[in-house]
Amino acid sequence: MDRRSFIKKVGAGGVGAAAATALAAPAIAQENPKVTWRLTSSFPKSLDTIYGGAEDIANHVSAATGGNFEIQCYAAGEIVPGLQAFDAVQSGTVEAAHTCSYYFWGKDPTFAIGTAIPFGLNQRLSNAWFYEGNGNTLMNEFYDTYGVYGLPAGNTGAQMGGWFRKEVNTVDDLKGLKMRIAGLAGRVMEKVGVVPQQIAGGDIYPALEKGTIDAAEFVGPYDDQKLGFYKVAKYYYYPGWWEGGPVIHGFFNKAKYQELPKHYQAALDDACAFANTNMMAKYDVKNPVAIRELIGEGAVMKGYSTEIMQACYNAAMEVYAELGAENATFKKIYNDQTEYKNAAYGWLKTCEFRYDQFMMALQNAGQIKPLA
Repeated sequence: MDRRSFIKKVGAGGVGAAAATALAAPAIAQENPKVTWRLTSSFPKSLDTIYGGAEDIANHVSAATGGNFEIQCYAAGEIVPGLQAFDAVQSGTVEAAHTCSYYFWGKDPTFAIGTAIPFGLNQRLSNAWFYEGNGNTLMNEFYDTYGVYGLPAGNTGAQMGGWFRKEVNTVDDLKGLKMRIAGLAGRVMEKVGVVPQQIAGGDIYPALEKGTIDAAEFVGPYDDQKLGFYKVAKYYYYPGWWEGGPVIHGFFNKAKYQELPKHYQAALDDACAFANTNMMAKYDVKNPVAIRELIGEGAVMKGYSTEIMQACYNAAMEVYAELGAENATFKKIYNDQTEYKNAAYGWLKTCEFRYDQFMMALQNAGQIKPLA
């Protein structure tokens, strides 16, 4: 091949490549459009672990899309109050929210199942029901009636049963007791004589201090320590049978979600799954430290008596029967979750529970030790 012929061919190839690049650039931009969403949280930034789930979502979406899909996170009250997060997504005021479904149970008790109901699923079983059972499908059929799409995006694990100014050993000790407790749990507690109080998180401490309320539940050791409840109510009860494995959701305006390119949707779905796993991991590291420190500060750990637990379980079953009789959607989803729970516990008690029992007995005996 002579030199002039070679240069001519290379030159033609270069022009073709440049043209192809020019044509490809708009196509790539179209496939990876610049998208900016706003997300409102129901939590303050001071509760870094639970608020941090929203930041996990935003960071992972940005990384997965090369910064083309950005989600700006806002704490409760910066755009709307925490308990209006779902409404803001529904109306399109924001594209997304990081919140608890059960905050909105006043609209329909079915919302409660999306987070946790008294004597419901633990964290592990919640994940299984949502991801591999019918949970996501059934709950999104329900959320769809509000124009919203939801995905699990956090979990605290089993919560504590609250801070009390005095001991409660029997059901009679609960009668007339004023307790900050919301949602279906409050309705259940009413049946055993408690007077439930709806109080925002930031107002709990002064209410306990002044004696306006006798008890309050919030989350667990790490978050409760930050709020200082041990200073004004020393008895710390467990378990929070109303929140065995509460799910925090990422909620998205469905129309906006559907407008996203499919790979952006996938990035958002994966980011929520990461936030869901990571939040539980954070609490499992931070709660053991916090509980030791709380005990060191004078908190007195107390387990609810079997009498109280059984009475509350019976009351919960009454509440579910009442709700199921008047709300077909609640009944359908509750029954599906309950059928799964029966099957799952049938398996877990066979193997996992026995293993955990043995390992916890070793821990109690001081036999789990680092190598010398």
